[in-house]
Amino acid sequence: MYRALRSLIFALDAERAHRLTIAAVKALPRRAQRLDRLLEQNLFGLTFPSPIGLAAGFDKDAEVPDAMLSLGFGFVEIGTVTPLPQAGNPSPRLFRLPEDRAVINRLGFNNRGQAAALDRLSKRSRRGIVGVNIGANKDSADRIADYALGVRRMAGVADYLAVNISSPNTPGLRALQAGGELAELLAAVREARTPGGPPVFLKVAPDLEPGDHDRIVRAAIDSGIDALIVANTTVSRPALSSRYAGETGGLSGRPLRLLALEQLRIFRAAAGNSLPLIAVGGIESAADGWARICAGASLVQLYSALVYEGPGLARRIATGLARHVRRAGFANIAEAVGSE
Repeated sequence: MYRALRSLIFALDAERAHRLTIAAVKALPRRAQRLDRLLEQNLFGLTFPSPIGLAAGFDKDAEVPDAMLSLGFGFVEIGTVTPLPQAGNPSPRLFRLPEDRAVINRLGFNNRGQAAALDRLSKRSRRGIVGVNIGANKDSADRIADYALGVRRMAGVADYLAVNISSPNTPGLRALQAGGELAELLAAVREARTPGGPPVFLKVAPDLEPGDHDRIVRAAIDSGIDALIVANTTVSRPALSSRYAGETGGLSGRPLRLLALEQLRIFRAAAGNSLPLIAVGGIESAADGWARICAGASLVQLYSALVYEGPGLARRIATGLARHVRRAGFANIAEAVGSE
């Protein structure tokens, strides 16, 4: 059905189409998940019914987390939410690249603020895993303090927290991945955590230099970070066919696949088994998800592929992953992690 409607959806401005999608998802009937038990994993004290998660960016304001879980996702990450509401960057700021099965965005953490998301999340029944991706306001005088506030404020409604310092659309934000800045940030995050609180993940960029991976892994382990999310959108530009190829912003979708897989392998080599990894970037099929899991990812996330494949994608990938597990002779998906 989605493929039949896609041409109509693509006739709309990308951001307007997204708002209509959120409205449509709200109206969908909720269905209980029936996912293959081979896909279940216990990580960070949480039981993930499937390793397929919805990446941050789709549900920025925690409007439809439970609806997305009912579509077959094993977990959902809302956000990015910042301490104060912000409008983000001027429009147009979201572009589809159908010829490349890609998306470029320069949204700039547009969201209604943490208080609004906190209110919505506090009213849900807490069935299913919902993580909260936190960021800093663009005009903040102290971005590290923003992250610490996000940890304290959102911990009570999050099954996990994702510290997003890798968006290319907030000027200077990625500088927090540098040595001294990263150590200061992670120290503040650690101080803000409470005993028994949710696990905390760190989301990194794919545009890193040699040596960055080892340094980030050491800092994450030393600071008690529970996992790395590899990786956010890229500012690099492989060969693209779309007329929007020259737009500034973060590139996601199929052109990011090989770069994200390469970064995952480098982080796996740096971390070994000491730090779980969550893969994101260019995942649009069961084969893509399987490749990331075998390369060392315990979980995978997707978003841009939904633009081209529609809301049934998570279930299709989950079904395909279960076939991969059986074909490889593993007892469950966890045995496949890092098996390449």
